[in-house]
Amino acid sequence: MIVKKLSISWFLFLLLLAAQVSSQTVNSLPRSTPGAENVSPKGITEFLEAVNKSKHEMHSLMILRHGKVIAEGWWNPYRPELKHTMYSLSKSFTSTAIGFAVSEKLLSVNDKVISFFPDKLPEKVSDYLAELTVRHLLSMSVGQAPDPTSQVYSKETDWVKGFLAVPIVNKPGSVFLYNSMATYMLSAIIQKVTGQKLIDYLKPRLFQALGIEGMDWETDPAGINVGGWGLRIKTEDIARFGQLYLQKGKWNGKQILPAAWVEEATSLKIDNSLGASQSKKDSSDWMQGYCYQFWRSRHHSFRGDGAFGQYVLVLPEEDAVIAITSETANMQDQLNLVWKYLLPAFGTGKTSKNKNEDAMLKQQLGLLKISLPAQADSVFAVPGISGKVFTIEANPKKIETIGFAMNEDIITLTLQVGTDSYAIRFGEGRWTEGTTTLLGPSLVERAKGHFVGLPASQVAGNYVWTSASTLAMKLRYIDSPHTLTMTFHFDQNKISVDMQDSFAKPEKKLTLTGEVMK
Repeated sequence: MIVKKLSISWFLFLLLLAAQVSSQTVNSLPRSTPGAENVSPKGITEFLEAVNKSKHEMHSLMILRHGKVIAEGWWNPYRPELKHTMYSLSKSFTSTAIGFAVSEKLLSVNDKVISFFPDKLPEKVSDYLAELTVRHLLSMSVGQAPDPTSQVYSKETDWVKGFLAVPIVNKPGSVFLYNSMATYMLSAIIQKVTGQKLIDYLKPRLFQALGIEGMDWETDPAGINVGGWGLRIKTEDIARFGQLYLQKGKWNGKQILPAAWVEEATSLKIDNSLGASQSKKDSSDWMQGYCYQFWRSRHHSFRGDGAFGQYVLVLPEEDAVIAITSETANMQDQLNLVWKYLLPAFGTGKTSKNKNEDAMLKQQLGLLKISLPAQADSVFAVPGISGKVFTIEANPKKIETIGFAMNEDIITLTLQVGTDSYAIRFGEGRWTEGTTTLLGPSLVERAKGHFVGLPASQVAGNYVWTSASTLAMKLRYIDSPHTLTMTFHFDQNKISVDMQDSFAKPEKKLTLTGEVMK
């Protein structure tokens, strides 16, 4: 009897162990070293050094070879468990949803767009609008000009109706024009034919299959995922997505996305460099042609990318995937560093020689960090701001009051915006992390209602006194590419503050003024 009980217990244990192994297989990528996968760790080190000397601010890097993670790093305060705004890298996920819907015969790429929204059409449907298909949305060849995205998302409450009302001036399929609202329409179509939001439709088919959890996606005022931007996932999630496409839709031995769709979605669909010289084409990753919400890249690669340097770069000839999150004003220059240092590293590593280099690279990757603002040379007689609240004059951000509270080396900044109050902590000589529902800098901040229902933003704050009357504060939104810099100038009972988004030009600086509340 005892033997039987032990046998049953042992059997249950083995079942549990098998379940855990299976879960780990789904939810994590295998790890290896550069040398073990025939990659030069020196090349990766040189890339990191080049980035450090550049104007590009890196947030994370993950490199896969032969399906294994060989290098990964996050620049503190960015961390592996944090999501990061994808911007237009979201488009490639939207395209993938269309691939699933096509495979399930819910639609075809030749379906007419107007067929999905008969109640949203303008009074007169033009011939070009009648011709518009899902394929044209996918390949950014709608024919509208200029790109109507900002016009629609900032002025319309019904984005579908707003998009369909924009005149189409070129025959669909004839001219490439990057158009994020076209991608939004793909999301709206998915919701129309499935009855589910894009993110919910993708959950069992893509996200859960790849072990991606905790993702979220911005919506329009009607509750439709915006599609063309707004997805937030982790760096390893980006890498998994790229690996799925590298493996032609197969994951853990199972074909979850048809290989034919992967080929269709990542092959050239429209020339986006008509009239450009060959030398210009050869030096640009944005002139290799556009696919279905993917870009062709140099060196026989393809990619999804988002504003300010969010990438999934797939290199079939090297059997490699590179995932990057960052903030840069020059994405081409950033990719040039990838091609200069990382591409030659593939195929040049030797396991027997590189063990020490592998270890040194791993140590270097573990010490990555964003530099803190320089501390002042002198110790200033800091003005007594703790406990003070300043009334702010009318301003575009609708900030009514600003208050300060000091506790040792922490300053808590409180902003009153209408009926909402936001208290955010900043550390001296270090990043102090927290959360806030205060919306941060965003390229699409004028989009109506796009953050409704999303969790609070993860932030990291730092401050430094740069003079006896000047306080500089940096607020990093560490689940996005961006940082808000606030420089406070104190003059007895008066205050002025310069507010600058990290991606905005200096002339876009906003200056607020006020005085101590009486």
